[in-house]
Amino acid sequence: MKKTEEVYREILFRAMEKNEFILTQSELSKKLNISLSIINLAVKKLDSIGALKIQQRSFHTLDIKKILYLWASVRNLSKDIIFQARIEAPVREIERVLPNIFYTAYSAYKFRFKDIPADYSEIYVYGDEKDLEIIKKRISDLKVSLEKPEIKPNFFVLKKDISLNLYAEIPLGQIFVDLWNLKEWYAKDFINAFENHIGGKISK
Repeated sequence: MKKTEEVYREILFRAMEKNEFILTQSELSKKLNISLSIINLAVKKLDSIGALKIQQRSFHTLDIKKILYLWASVRNLSKDIIFQARIEAPVREIERVLPNIFYTAYSAYKFRFKDIPADYSEIYVYGDEKDLEIIKKRISDLKVSLEKPEIKPNFFVLKKDISLNLYAEIPLGQIFVDLWNLKEWYAKDFINAFENHIGGKISK
């Protein structure tokens, strides 16, 4: 994931989950360990579309929905895949055996909102390269087919950026943009349900 996307995620996290709409570029730089030049680039882009307003010593987040959709439009989920496989087991069983990782997309929505707007068969998680062997060991008792071209995968491990470790659980913004970038037909059901859950937040 690009560094500018990490900036979008933090701005969204602060607005949607902390109700903090006035931030400074320097505090984002320190928290995310990202250069001020990259922070400035991301903030200027959001300012140019009216999603926030740059002030003398800070910036004010104005339109959460615009930030979500801008990020969704540049997110490239497939480029972050570091492992994929086909697991012939119910989704709940797969989710139950996985180690302490960050779920995203359908699973993350289910755990966050205690709701399933549609049945799903794909699981997406964020993990470190070093955790891959642990993940593979956890799913080894299930029927697994590894990355064969003729087999459609349903389990995906996405490369976890360092900044994701700053959050106790995967941020709402990340769940939304990841769902937006999925091609399964039922992803739209999840997106619509997501917007219903947080409608009051993204209208600010």
